Amino acid sequence: MPGIRMAATALLAVVLLAGPTAAQKKYDPGASDTEIKLGQTMPYSGPLSGFITLAKAEIAYFQMINDQGGVAGRKITMISLDDGFSPPKTVEQTRRLVEQDQVLAISGSLGTATNASVQKYLNTKKVPQLSWRPAPAAGTIPRTSPTP
Repeated sequence: MPGIRMAATALLAVVLLAGPTAAQKKYDPGASDTEIKLGQTMPYSGPLSGFITLAKAEIAYFQMINDQGGVAGRKITMISLDDGFSPPKTVEQTRRLVEQDQVLAISGSLGTATNASVQKYLNTKKVPQLSWRPAPAAGTIPRTSPTP
């Protein structure tokens, strides 16, 4: 019996101590109980502006997910900005997405050169960079990169 009593006391102590901690949810920037904020840069202008269909399709897909209740009750907000398929503009827009819009991740951006131009910055800021298009050639992604 003393063992059960001690175990019950320990369990009660854990529950009492964990209660206030569990109530204080901590999310990364771009995530909350109600929203997940994603960002992307796409060539709405410039030589590859014909590819904006990809951005429009992604935005429509996330709207469909939101219309069905979101992800675990959270709505997905996709902020898509024009980079003109220019690496310097991609850097500028990505900094805006991370520092001003405070997105959780960058997702679905187009272009190896444009994605590579922000890779080190995103790694430094610990912002995941998901779904590159097209994928870079094998061996060009540093081992420290969070992307596959």
